Amino acid sequence: MSEVDPLQAGTVPYQPLRPLLRWMGGSIRRKLLLVLVPGMLLVFSAELWLAWRTASEAADAAYDRSLLGAVKSIDSSISTASGGLGVELPYRMLKFFELTANGQVYYRVATEDGLVEIGSSALPLPPKPLLDGVPQFHEGMYFGEPVRVGSYARELTTPLAGQSAPQRVVVQVAETLEARTDFRRSLVLNSVARDFLLVAVATTLFGLTIAWAMRPLARLLRDVEARAPEDLTPMRSDAVPAELLPLVGAINHHIERNREHTEARRQFVDDASHQLRTPLTTLATQVAYAQREADPAALRVVMDNIRQQLDETIRQTNQMLSLAKADSAAPEPEALDAVVLAEDMVRRWWPIAREQGVDLGLHAPADTLPFLGESGLLKEALSNLLHNAIRHGGAGCHVTLAVAGEEQAVRFSVVDDGPGLPPEDLARAGERFFRGRNGQLPGSGLGLAIARTVAQRHAGTLQVRPGPEGRGLAVILHLAQTRDMDMSARN
Repeated sequence: MSEVDPLQAGTVPYQPLRPLLRWMGGSIRRKLLLVLVPGMLLVFSAELWLAWRTASEAADAAYDRSLLGAVKSIDSSISTASGGLGVELPYRMLKFFELTANGQVYYRVATEDGLVEIGSSALPLPPKPLLDGVPQFHEGMYFGEPVRVGSYARELTTPLAGQSAPQRVVVQVAETLEARTDFRRSLVLNSVARDFLLVAVATTLFGLTIAWAMRPLARLLRDVEARAPEDLTPMRSDAVPAELLPLVGAINHHIERNREHTEARRQFVDDASHQLRTPLTTLATQVAYAQREADPAALRVVMDNIRQQLDETIRQTNQMLSLAKADSAAPEPEALDAVVLAEDMVRRWWPIAREQGVDLGLHAPADTLPFLGESGLLKEALSNLLHNAIRHGGAGCHVTLAVAGEEQAVRFSVVDDGPGLPPEDLARAGERFFRGRNGQLPGSGLGLAIARTVAQRHAGTLQVRPGPEGRGLAVILHLAQTRDMDMSARN
């Protein structure tokens, strides 16, 4: 049987750290403890090593001074008056030193060439050459037992008999390590007990501090859970710690977005009930009238009216759906070409314009103009602008769709030389369900509102002003073409 690659088989390789990461991800306290405890153990280990080193240095310094005193005492007892090397050992001093060392004490007095030796001749020699008058301390083994040795050398005042050249005498005193080890162990245990107490106290204080510091977060959690589902007011941040202000700000931002979406849904329901109630009532009346009409010619007129009313109702419904999508749908920007988009819109509306006797044209100075936008919503916005211009301009009107690039923006303009809007209506152009005073044709008043909402989703603006030379109307869409556009703050 051939081996199967676990990745190709759709299985996930074993990850030993996954349970630990899952355990960490559930609590801030766990993360802090997982970082704190190993860190404190590392510091405790370093402190233990430092305490052992400090205790060793302290023990060596204390006992080496005693060892040096014994060396000096023996050195002061050396005599060469008889022509040989003699040492008068102070018995009481050695006994006292043995009591102080709490172990065995050995000594050695010898010439540097080793011809004359007194005491324990097998004591380990110093690892480095001895300098006159400079003591040297080292550890070694004496008959399988570890000892600490103090060595000292000086030149003899009177050489031994038969020696003409200057001679040096070497004095060594060694002690076993029981006392040093006990002293070192005592210092380390005291240090460990002190450090352990400090770690325990620090851990307790840290745990209490975490619990105290997490109280505002728990209070914030209770405040959020206690809110009613319909409560969309921002949360107060005056009593919130500085570290939680970004969280409160994010919650308030989320509340504001939910409020906007709720308001958009409510607005859509209000708009639908406002716009569809009258057309549906009219349709019901016309259908009832048609059912009672016996004259075929009159019935045909009624059916034509019903068809027109249905077309207008369908158009209004589509406009309201487009407006609702522009208000609440998630942004889906893509790379577009403004020139290609404008050409496509002119081709789509040219047959309708020709049928109504309107001269529809395109003005695009550049061959290409790339930008980032939402194709479907932009086409809906431009369709509404072209529909309004063609419909309200009337036969013989000239309508031009112009596209141009500006600094950090793309501009679409729909300009006509029709009747336009009175100056007092220009300021309200773009409001939902607002129609100009001189509007004779039926409509919903949503075309400019849709265009304005689409412009806002693209971090742009909608401008409505008189056309060239004060004739007609010019509607201009300014759209941001940078990739960091706000998209109406819905990202």
